[in-house]
Order: sequence, then C-alpha cells, then structure tokens
Amino acid sequence: MTDRRDGFAPPPTTTSIEGEEWSGADLTGRRFQAVLFIEVDLSEVHARGAGFIDCTFRDVRFNASSFADGAFTNCTFTRCSFFEVTFSHCKMVGSMFDGCTFGPIAAEGGDWSLVGLAGADLRKGSFRDLRMREADLSAAHFDDATVRDVDLTGSWLHETSFHGADLRGSELAGLDPLTTDVRDALIDVDQAMVIAAGLGLRFG
Repeated sequence: MTDRRDGFAPPPTTTSIEGEEWSGADLTGRRFQAVLFIEVDLSEVHARGAGFIDCTFRDVRFNASSFADGAFTNCTFTRCSFFEVTFSHCKMVGSMFDGCTFGPIAAEGGDWSLVGLAGADLRKGSFRDLRMREADLSAAHFDDATVRDVDLTGSWLHETSFHGADLRGSELAGLDPLTTDVRDALIDVDQAMVIAAGLGLRFG
C-alpha cells in the first residue's frame, strides 16, 4: 500500500457499511465520519455539501458521480473506481488514493493539498483552479490532461508525466524538467521563465 506523506497511518474507522447499493442516491448534506465503506456502489450519486471525514473506501465504485461543495478530508481510497466523476469546489486535503482507477475525471476549485496520488493514471482528466500544495504526484500520469491554474507549490513531481498536458497558469516553480516528462506540454511565457531560472539559465 502507498505510504502517506510523512509516514502517517490512515485514521481508524469506528463503523462499517458493506456491499450496499447506493447507485443514484442523493447524499446532499449527509455527513460520515470514521466510516469504513466496503464494496459499496456509489455510481451516479449526486451530493452537494456532503462530508466524509477520516473515512476508508475499499473497492467502492464512484463512477459517473458528482460532488459539489463537499469534503473528503483525510480519507483513504483503495482499489476504487472513478470513471467520469466530477468534483466541484471540494476539499480533499490529506486523502490517499491507492490502486484506484480513474476516468477521465474533472475537478474544479477546492483544496487538494497533501493528497496522495502517486502512480495514479489521470490521463485526459481536467483539473482547474485547484490548490494542490505538497501533494504526492510522484510517477502520476497527467498525459493530455488539462491542469490549468493549479497551485503545485511543494508537490512531489518526481517522474510525473505531463506529456501533452495544458499547464498554463499553474505554479511550476518546483518542476524539474530533467525528472518530469513535459514533452509537448503547453505553458505560458511566465512559466517558461520560472522553469529556465530553476535550471540556472540566465536571460540576456
């Protein structure tokens, strides 16, 4: 299992929900804390303002679901599926994804700081106007993805692939093009200057 950043263990759970069919449910305003979800079908769920705190999800299906103005804070997702899921202005701080399958998914607005997405296949996804500070994105694949106006300050980008991605407006000060695949990626002039300065280049 992928380790959490700084070696912290996942939070313990106190109750469990197993094998239930919640497909198409409206979870608006619902709150769950320290709950273990096992093989629960959350496909096509709609939820606004729902909160999941310190929860663990194992083999849970989130396909075609939409979450807005909600929170998945300090949660753990193991072998879950996220096909065509949308997250709008959600707080995902400290959540860990291990062995999950993705979309493309779409995320706009919200705070994804300290998330663990090491090795995740996020090709062709859309990530806009997100805070992803100190996220573990090591060896993740954002090939042909949209990563616009994302704050990646302090994020781990070793062996991360942004091949063909649209990175315009994102904070790239910590990106090392020698250890990160940025072939055919789209950036703006200011970003090019930041990356060049990081390589020790001078401007005449």
